[in-house]
Formats: sequence, C-alpha cells, structure tokens
Amino acid sequence: MKTVAENLSTYALSLKYEDIPADVVHQARRTIMDTLACAFGGYGSEPSKIAQDMAALVTSKLPATLLCSGKKTSADLAAFTNDVMIRYLDFNDGIINKSGGHPSDTIPALLAAAEIAHADGRAFLAAVVLAYEIYGVFSDAFDCKEVGIDHVTTGGVASLAGAARLLGLTQQQIVEAINIYVAGNIALNQTRMGNLSHWKGCAYANANRNAIFAIQLAARGMTGPTPIFEGRNGFFKIVSRQQLDLGSFGGAGRPFQIMKTHLKQFALCNFAQTMVPSLLQARALAGDAGEIAELHVRVSQKALNAMADPDKWRPRTRETADHSIPFIAAVALKYGAVDENYFDERYLNNPELLALADRVKCSASEEANRRDSENNMCELDVIMRSGERKSFREEYHRGHPLNPMTDADIETKFRSFAGKMLPSSQVEALRQKLWNLESFSDMGTLIPMTVPSGNR
Repeated sequence: MKTVAENLSTYALSLKYEDIPADVVHQARRTIMDTLACAFGGYGSEPSKIAQDMAALVTSKLPATLLCSGKKTSADLAAFTNDVMIRYLDFNDGIINKSGGHPSDTIPALLAAAEIAHADGRAFLAAVVLAYEIYGVFSDAFDCKEVGIDHVTTGGVASLAGAARLLGLTQQQIVEAINIYVAGNIALNQTRMGNLSHWKGCAYANANRNAIFAIQLAARGMTGPTPIFEGRNGFFKIVSRQQLDLGSFGGAGRPFQIMKTHLKQFALCNFAQTMVPSLLQARALAGDAGEIAELHVRVSQKALNAMADPDKWRPRTRETADHSIPFIAAVALKYGAVDENYFDERYLNNPELLALADRVKCSASEEANRRDSENNMCELDVIMRSGERKSFREEYHRGHPLNPMTDADIETKFRSFAGKMLPSSQVEALRQKLWNLESFSDMGTLIPMTVPSGNR
C-alpha cells in the first residue's frame, strides 16, 4: 500500500487546472483577493516590520519578492514575511472543522514558488486549490488541539504540496520533502493559549518557511525519514496518537475543500464571526451599554477554549484581545462597532471596557457543540438593569458558505485596505488583474503590482 506521503504527492501532481470546476476556480480568485487585502492591512504592524528586517539581511540567487515593499529576499523568508503581513489582523479566511485555522496561510508559500518558477496564472490557481484541499482533508481528520499541537503543523504540508508542484518537483522528491518537513516541524498549540504573543500570527508563516526549505533540500537530493506518518515513531504514533483517515480528495465529481471555507466580516477569531452581529443588534436595542446588567454568551466548548480562558478577561496584547469573547463583547456594546482599530493599547486599558467585560458570562451550548463542524453558532442573552431580557441567535455569519460574501463585498474589503497604500488607479488595476489571474503568463509580475508605483 502507498504511504500517506506517497498519496499526497500523487494527488499533488495529478490535479489539473482543466479538471477544476469554474466555481471552484472563482472561489480561489475570491480568496486570493481577500488574502491580499489582509496583507495590505498588516503590512505596517510590528511583527511585519520585524519580519521585513530579517528578510532584508538575506540575498539570494533565486530571490522572491515581499508584498507591498517590492524588496527581494530568499524564497523561504518571502513566504514567512508575506504571511506575517497576511495573518496579523486575523482577517483572512477560515475553515470550520476539527482543527480549523486559516487555509489562506498557504498562499504566501505558493506566491514565492510561483515567482521563482515563472509559473502562469492557471498553474498558480491550481496550486491554491490543491493546497486548500490538503489543508482541509487533514483538518477534517485530526483535531490537533486535543493533543496540544498547532494546526500549522499539518497546514505546512498543504503549503509544501502546492509549492513543490509549482517548482516542478518529481513525485519522489515531494515525498522526501514531506518526510523532511514533518520530521522536523511539530508546532505546539501553546501558541494559542492564555495571553497571546506576536507568534500567534507568525506560527503558520514559520511553517511556510520550513516547507520551502524542505522543498529546496529535497529538490537537491536530500532524503527524509520514512514512513513519516505510519512509522514506529512516526506522526500517527507520536503526534496524532491515532491512524488518520484522510478520506478522498476533491475532483472527479467530489467536492473541493476550498468551497467549505469562509471569509471574515470582522478582524477577529473565527469563533467571533457569529457573535458580533448579535452583539451589535443587542447594542442597538439597548441604546446605552450602561443599561446592560449582564450578557450571557453560549457557544461551543471549542470557542470557549479559544476565547474565554481566564486570561481573556484582561487581555494584555492585541493578539489576545481579538481572541477574547468578553473584550470583543465590551467593544461592541460600548461603541456599536467592532473593527481592527479597537485593539491597541489605549483600548486594552480602558476601564469602561474592562468593567463591561466583567459583565460577560460564557458557557458551552449542547447544540453548538453538536454543530461545531458545521458552523460557529452563537446565542446571546442580554439582561437589562430594568430586568428586561433579550435573546439573540446567529448560526451562519456573513461569509459562511451558506451565507457567503458577494464579490462586491470582497472588493470593498480589498479597496479599504489597498487604498491606504496605493493610489486608486493602481488599486483598480490590481483588482481587475486579480479577477483574471488565469491570464497571467508569469506570476512574478503580480507582487510588484502591490507596491506603490513611486517605490518601484
């Protein structure tokens, strides 16, 4: 029987652009536009500046380009730095399944590989669909958090498969790259526990960096330990602690994982996307947050684990605040809005917000637990000082596959972030190109379009 690594590598080379349905290709375009919007939003962040400083230390004979700045570095550091930008605001896409996470984190690795390989737009789109497929199949099969492993561990395999395909590796070379990557790159879920650090938005970027490095080694003949999943001290025995059934891959009439992903209306944790609309309704009805005595939030246990541990009532960092049910609730109730501007230090130490957060109670809902692989449903009970009680329920947030954002919604998000760095004419030129990615003869011409024209 073939090993898991062999099956993954076979699929990586067998998927053809011509066999991908038009709606799946269009979803890939939508996701890429959304992802680049997030890169513009996170470009000026402190983690992004640190990553850019690191990237500037390295030159390469096979350089790749940094988004928004146009500077050159090695492919692995470009994949790292570009993903740090994309992840910073926690505004890029998500997937609802056992492990969850953000499949668009694969895209920076694919951009670096496509640039080096001078791949065309069709090859890039197929690689995106492939990476999403492998990401989703692993996430469906394995709840990594149950064993304390971060989802970026298996996510990096998805990045690797897509990038290796673009770089023209053989089937056996992809197997060796997977073996090398998995053997050396098991990430801990402590990254997402308690008060969160910069690393929350950098962990997948590091998986991309390691994936590109493993590819480069395997392309030069380096071999890795095998079988890396099934072996006596392999992934199934030591990490997942179970044999994973990865099921079947998309294609030949089977649905593709990218169609299960959701885009975000708010720059917050996946679990908060259903919570905020209900909070804003509650705020509108209350009129004044001071009239709210208590707020009861009922979500899945997974959501509580991610967003309601004791540290979340007093978030000390932006990364903690956008993963805090009580803090997000306080922002929504006080300001009647929740956007990426409400999580800097002046808000974290605002006594009125902290007092509101203390009125928030959280509990697990049996129904939400039953449906945690379908949606991130949320129920709210708002108790007014008058004794009046109001209840709200949200099942499918805006952006969920059953309540999708329109293309116009995605364009609005893209313009709002890209327009902070680029002149409107350049924003519109890039927007049009992104809807026509298959027309690119060389994907290396895309990233320079994200750089302000005066800085090229």
